Amino acid sequence: QVHLVESGGGLVQAGGPLRLSCAASGLTFSSFAMGWFRQAPGKEREFVAAIRWDGLATRYADSVKGRFTISRDNAANKVYLQMNSLKPEDTAVYYCAAGKGGFLPAGERDFASWGQGTQVTVSS
Repeated sequence: QVHLVESGGGLVQAGGPLRLSCAASGLTFSSFAMGWFRQAPGKEREFVAAIRWDGLATRYADSVKGRFTISRDNAANKVYLQMNSLKPEDTAVYYCAAGKGGFLPAGERDFASWGQGTQVTVSS
């Protein structure tokens, strides 16, 4: 059974950085793409970023391009989301997700497993 545990969320001032981590178990981590999603209060879950199994290809939502960076450490079974220049509209619960395969996911349908989420709150 795939188990994804996010950490690193918290309260940060606008303009500041925050780094999220996701520890994965129950899968051959290096064979699967990984991603991050977020859900703000009253809104639907939205895609944030994804990374291919080898870390050589990434994809970002337009709203975070140039500010967020997704990376992975296959030896440690972890995926990260470095968030810089945070804005109040980035406030949400952030979820780690494992892809259905190693390819770079195109959307939510390409993900199979989800973590419980970690809260990120950006104050203005």
